[in-house]
Amino acid sequence: MDLGIQGKTALVMASSEGLGYAVARQLVAEGARVVMTSRSSEKIESAAANIRNEFSGAEILTFACDVSRAESLQQLFAFVEEKTGGADILVQNAGGPPAGDFQSMTEDSLWEKAFELTLMSFVRSVRLALPHMKRKQWGRIVAITSSSVKQPISNLVLSNVFRTGVVSLCKTLAADLAPEHILINAVGPGRIHTARIDYLDQIAAQRLGQSMETYQKEAQAKIPFGRYGTPEELAAVVAFLVSNANGYTTGQSLLIDGGLVTSL
Repeated sequence: MDLGIQGKTALVMASSEGLGYAVARQLVAEGARVVMTSRSSEKIESAAANIRNEFSGAEILTFACDVSRAESLQQLFAFVEEKTGGADILVQNAGGPPAGDFQSMTEDSLWEKAFELTLMSFVRSVRLALPHMKRKQWGRIVAITSSSVKQPISNLVLSNVFRTGVVSLCKTLAADLAPEHILINAVGPGRIHTARIDYLDQIAAQRLGQSMETYQKEAQAKIPFGRYGTPEELAAVVAFLVSNANGYTTGQSLLIDGGLVTSL
């Protein structure tokens, strides 16, 4: 299927590894011009080089950006506008906030940092992306959240709280943006095998007094597919949502979880 995004500019946040990297790679494969970001210049340059080596003629720009800081995001979008004219596609992604339950999150600073990283990074990015999309009368926005927006995850109180706010903003904006042909959606990864999942699994295994191998085996057994998903499987869904092939889906929160979450 021709997704119709060849030559469009896609800004993919936090794309030096994991889910963001997989999405950036998929959009390059579809012919988009991709701007990749990370807090580390070294990491994002290395990630971009890997994709360039795989896809001859790939158009990739890189920018070091801390998505939790307003001024850093402003600099990023100024760079994108200067180099490409503006982002037609925004894939908002950010590293997850620290694990922990409510009783352990006693410092206001932990909540404030998670608020800036998880919710305000999305608010600011959308605000900065919209002027270009409105001028073009075309745009696609996807937020990478978590399956916790449908079913809270134990020991991830910060993620549970602020990612739900991201989904609420997507639903709120969908009706306002539809007349301007701008579609906004969220995808909620479940047990997608990344370094973040390994980190969370290690913490959970330690809490339960289990080995990592035992914990992951039991966790996979709870998934109807019997395995963790891959970043590439999530990236394929994101590619559809940000494409011309998607002309009518907006304001949705789609779980990529292998059927793990059973709530409606």
